[in-house]
Amino acid sequence: MGTAKILVIDDEQSLLEVLEIVLGRSGYEVRTAATEEAGYAAFREFKPDLVLLDLRIGGVGGLELLNQLKETDPLVPVIVITAYSTWDNAVEAMRRGAYDFIKKPFDDNDLVREVVARALAQRTMLSKGELRDAASEILGNSEPMRYVLDVVKRVAPTDSTVLVTGESGTGKELLARAMHYCSHRAGGPFLSVNCAAFPETLLESELFGHVRGAFSGAHADKKGLIEVCNEGTFFMDEVGDLSPGTQVKLLRVLEERRLLPVGGTKPRKIDVRFVCATNRDLEEAVRDGSFRADLYYRINVLPIHLPPLRDRRQDIPLLAAHFMNKYARKLKRELKGITPEVQQRLMNYAWPGNVRELENTIQRAVTLARRDVLDTDPILAGRRAPAESAPDESVISIPDEGLDLEKRLEEIERRYLLAAIDKTEGHLTNAAKLLGISFRAIRYKVKKYGLRESGVGEL
Repeated sequence: MGTAKILVIDDEQSLLEVLEIVLGRSGYEVRTAATEEAGYAAFREFKPDLVLLDLRIGGVGGLELLNQLKETDPLVPVIVITAYSTWDNAVEAMRRGAYDFIKKPFDDNDLVREVVARALAQRTMLSKGELRDAASEILGNSEPMRYVLDVVKRVAPTDSTVLVTGESGTGKELLARAMHYCSHRAGGPFLSVNCAAFPETLLESELFGHVRGAFSGAHADKKGLIEVCNEGTFFMDEVGDLSPGTQVKLLRVLEERRLLPVGGTKPRKIDVRFVCATNRDLEEAVRDGSFRADLYYRINVLPIHLPPLRDRRQDIPLLAAHFMNKYARKLKRELKGITPEVQQRLMNYAWPGNVRELENTIQRAVTLARRDVLDTDPILAGRRAPAESAPDESVISIPDEGLDLEKRLEEIERRYLLAAIDKTEGHLTNAAKLLGISFRAIRYKVKKYGLRESGVGEL
């Protein structure tokens, strides 16, 4: 497609400047507009491959402009920019054909780049008049991954609910997307929600919607994300963290294919394929009573387990090469390969953060590479060395000159904190559970060791 063209329409000049810099550095041709009229004129003249649109442009709303854009070019993906106060409009925008939304203010440029890249990939796929075999993006020649790919190709065409299990960072959402694009629903929406990221009351409203007057602040009817995803695939990550009340409501949706908005009296029919995911042992959760047995059997119709990277080490060279080429293209770097020393180092590391940690490591190495190959120094650069081992508590060695026990214990504590935060992708609540401490305690320790400031969970 050549250099992708992106149009940003927003009335905040500072945001326009930030997005122009961020997207321009990623190799895109960017044009900006600060009004609806200028935005539509630029759209017709510039003919962008993608549009970023503020839903509150001019203090009015961008939904009508979204309609105009989609009428002019139905294939153009539109990513809406929304503040919390315009959340309802974001859901309505997705119903009208928006690809995705980004909440502002945002400080995660990588998230913006990721959403843009996915939207452009969909545009390329649709412009060719064909749907890509998304399963090809799940790389692996190992026996465990060959089995996973075979299962994906067999279950994707069905409408049965799928339960994807595996550790954080193994690629559960990527697998769900693969099933979506390999199914008859590929032309419909794909939406995902992390069930652990919302408090119970807010999650129910987001999933099932609500009617006007259902609770304080419910000034109008609102469609839930499940209903917005009609005729598509809905991915529920961390489904094991659902509260008992939400579990009951989800079970009813799965059984009846109807949902009842919060405060509503009339169920609404839905046509949605559900893919659920968790890194918890749901069978154990059923035994201890924290997860309903009937819901577990309902979502576990077609189970798929994604193995951790340490159990498919022969895929590491393939994945490392793929990520090197991916980021070399994005950063316009000429790289010939990875040195044998680095390959061995990558193979020897346990990868507690799985494929996501490997990708972040290679991206950092490509960014910092001083030569035309990836060598040791860039791989070891950053907050800590990827090949660093976890503390070995079975070996006790005290130097002759003695040691500072307090400092040593703090060092061990810090490393366990890093490992837990990496394993849970920066989710402090889950990290606290892994370490058996309270959320308040982990917040204190993160601040104590300056982990946020040092970029834990980031590049």
